[in-house]
Amino acid sequence: MSQSYELDVLNPATEEVIATVPGAVEQDVDTAVVRAAAAQRAWAAAAPADRTRLLRRFAGVVDDHIGELAQLEVREAGHTIGNARWEAGNVRDLLDYAAGGVERLTGRQIPVPGGIDLTILEPLGVVGVIAPWNFPMPIAAWGTAPALAAGNAVILKPAETTPLTALRLAELALEAGLPEHLFQVLPGRGDIAGDALVRHPGVAKIVFTGSTRIGKQIMSLCADRVKRVTLELGGKSPNIVFADADIEAAAAAAPMSFLDNSGQDCCARTRILVQSSVYDRFVELLAPAIESVVVGDPADERTQMGPLISKTQLERVRSYVPDELPGIRGTVPAGPGFWFPPTLLTGLAPDAPAAVEEVFGPVAVVLPFDDEEEAVRLANATEYGLSGSIWTRDVGRALRMSGAVAAGNLSVNSHSSVRYWTPFGGYKQSGLGRELGPDALTAFTETKNVFISTEA
Repeated sequence: MSQSYELDVLNPATEEVIATVPGAVEQDVDTAVVRAAAAQRAWAAAAPADRTRLLRRFAGVVDDHIGELAQLEVREAGHTIGNARWEAGNVRDLLDYAAGGVERLTGRQIPVPGGIDLTILEPLGVVGVIAPWNFPMPIAAWGTAPALAAGNAVILKPAETTPLTALRLAELALEAGLPEHLFQVLPGRGDIAGDALVRHPGVAKIVFTGSTRIGKQIMSLCADRVKRVTLELGGKSPNIVFADADIEAAAAAAPMSFLDNSGQDCCARTRILVQSSVYDRFVELLAPAIESVVVGDPADERTQMGPLISKTQLERVRSYVPDELPGIRGTVPAGPGFWFPPTLLTGLAPDAPAAVEEVFGPVAVVLPFDDEEEAVRLANATEYGLSGSIWTRDVGRALRMSGAVAAGNLSVNSHSSVRYWTPFGGYKQSGLGRELGPDALTAFTETKNVFISTEA
């Protein structure tokens, strides 16, 4: 598709069009890559201290605009204002953390006979980041910040429904003094702009966060050019509660572990596995907490859960939760908006679609188990392996379960999955590669080995 087109950005809480932005076509991508390559060469040649200084300045400018960015996120993504402020702050923190790695991106000296052997880490060149709509700002920064810090240029394609914060971040980068064309944002359809970015021979790596289905397509396209790829894909994370846990604390933490961001979170703990002896008590504690969740205007400070992102997503979630399914349901506002109530499904078979497939909405299932062996079997009975939680007072059990559950990110007596200080990524069909943490920059480099003979 070479014809021009536009993207309407809707407020998911009101269904009103709040902006219209031009969509990128293949020629736009080609132009952006050429410009990015030129900017990258100069950026890579700059002194590490200068790159550090500019990235920290970028972080400071983002910090000055956190309120503005948060309001944009509320309007385009329907996130609660508290969450949106955190997300904008996370962009700042990611840039600052990545900036600290620029001057520590060192190679190694390896002992060898007959000379000295060195490894040198060099930037890849132009990196394409394809960001999702569920966390538009922070996940865009997961790829952008370390890629820039490692000396690359970045072309960011935001999701079609949430391009506004990305476009504003590109403006703030220029305001901070980053070189022109080093960080470009190209809004557009996935099958047009995204496809062109993935296929472009001048793009050295693709970082994609989204569905497993699209991730497989991207991986296939990258294989044709042996192009590097990092994939953060779907999840169906377990929340495993043992009888020896603090049941009140586990029940109090459970609702927002799958209702935060209206359940539109790959790490959402949507399979709650509870030991049989405390199952009834746990559900009894959970019911009023779910029913009392405040769902409404995301701009209201009191709101705990906003709308889903779109009509399409609303219909998808509804398809998993027919009215006749037993469970506990909260309430949602009447009128326009893509609302779905907080929902806990009970009495389902362990292999029911809602129990094993990624719903990506405010829906969880609760299932009983008898012992550790059954808990592990249920936890691993899915194609995904992104995250999960284990609630127990027994340290030995926590370690055994951590070793047995097939997931890239586990928490004990907590639902925390993502910290910019620690690596993040999935097992199985939840993805490929790792993001964040102290090694994030190296994922955007080539390792060059140099041997220097010392023999006469």
